[in-house]
Amino acid sequence: MRGNGTRTSLALALVLTLGGTLTGCGGDGGGSGGKVGLRFTWWGNPDRAARTEKVVELFEQRHPDIDITTSFAGFDTYKAKLATQAAGGDAPDVMQLDYRQINQYATSGILLDLGKHPKLRTSEIDKGLLATGVVDGKQYALPVARGTETVAYDAALWREAGVPEPNLTWTWDDWADAMRKLSASRATRGRYGSTDPGQSEDVFEIWLRSRGKSLYTKDEKLGFTADDLTRYWEWCTGLREEGAVVPAEQTTQMDGTVENTPLGRLKSVSDFNWDAPSSGFAPIVGEGLKLAPLPVGEDGTPGQYFKPSMFFGASAKTAHPEQAAQFIDFLLNDKEAGAILGATRGIPANDAIRQDVLPKLEGFDQVVSAYQKQFEGRLKDPPPAPPKGDASLQTTFSRDYDQVSYERMSPREAAENYITEAKAELRQ
Repeated sequence: MRGNGTRTSLALALVLTLGGTLTGCGGDGGGSGGKVGLRFTWWGNPDRAARTEKVVELFEQRHPDIDITTSFAGFDTYKAKLATQAAGGDAPDVMQLDYRQINQYATSGILLDLGKHPKLRTSEIDKGLLATGVVDGKQYALPVARGTETVAYDAALWREAGVPEPNLTWTWDDWADAMRKLSASRATRGRYGSTDPGQSEDVFEIWLRSRGKSLYTKDEKLGFTADDLTRYWEWCTGLREEGAVVPAEQTTQMDGTVENTPLGRLKSVSDFNWDAPSSGFAPIVGEGLKLAPLPVGEDGTPGQYFKPSMFFGASAKTAHPEQAAQFIDFLLNDKEAGAILGATRGIPANDAIRQDVLPKLEGFDQVVSAYQKQFEGRLKDPPPAPPKGDASLQTTFSRDYDQVSYERMSPREAAENYITEAKAELRQ
């Protein structure tokens, strides 16, 4: 579902007005004409901005005593600006949050305990997703939508190569065999089977969960050992040396964009990604693009889970906590607001809103919806929000594997190095 030209123009005008970054809008939270003033910030693209602005206007029409000042930016800019505002004690009244920000902001006293506001309804939100916004027993953030990991692949090339397409029960061994066959087939035109998963902490987590382990324990310690990580990186190294996955020079060019992945550069036939962002592969791969589940463990245990694509939270220092909670409730629970927002932030976490929205989805949103539907009732609950320090450890994870892929360290040496740094970062 895409915004029309008018909405897109509005969003672009907003970008120019706001300079594409978050700006201070009166830290006292005062509104005009005696109204209550709230600042609301988020990251996203023009389509999300246009829809969000329309929902804000609807809220203000229903609540003429509340005036909402909005701003948005791209994710990296947003994240940096929000961190600066939060450190300066000037966090927005209502803000969009990433999974990896929750613990850090909650334990730093930046977020409001939303559980103290009973008018903010959570009964229709999936309980497993809801728990990911809880830190030390308090509900600091509420999930907006959900996503899950996927293997995005060129189904046309898979068929030409004579390789069976993935299904819900394929294992990691099945995946590895498929990558070998794809890389060896002339039909794939010299492409590798997949991006090397060794550099991805996200894929490693799914691999761990399919083996009954976890990235972190409930008390925020590492949930795996150097032996586990060594085994994973040895497996990835073997596949890389066989030519089943891309070489180091392909992996180290990745910058977080879909376009700069091996699949996005047409150097591989498949890639690991999250479901909604995989829409970026569509104009590159074409009609053959499909989404497959991640492999399961040998005993059939799935490692993937529904992850909140983002959250809404409120500032602990807001001058108007009741109104901030009221606005968040509207964004998550109002049916008219849900219809306007659609799947612009992902498939809604609110069960009732999701059922209303799904039949109206168009384009790649329909693909994501169908992909997620097959997992209903099959996946384990998501883990709690990662502990403070995880964001930097993602970088450490990729960096240490780069040393392995360039043969500067053995998998064992890199794994032990990572464990040492991770424990220091987590203060274990």
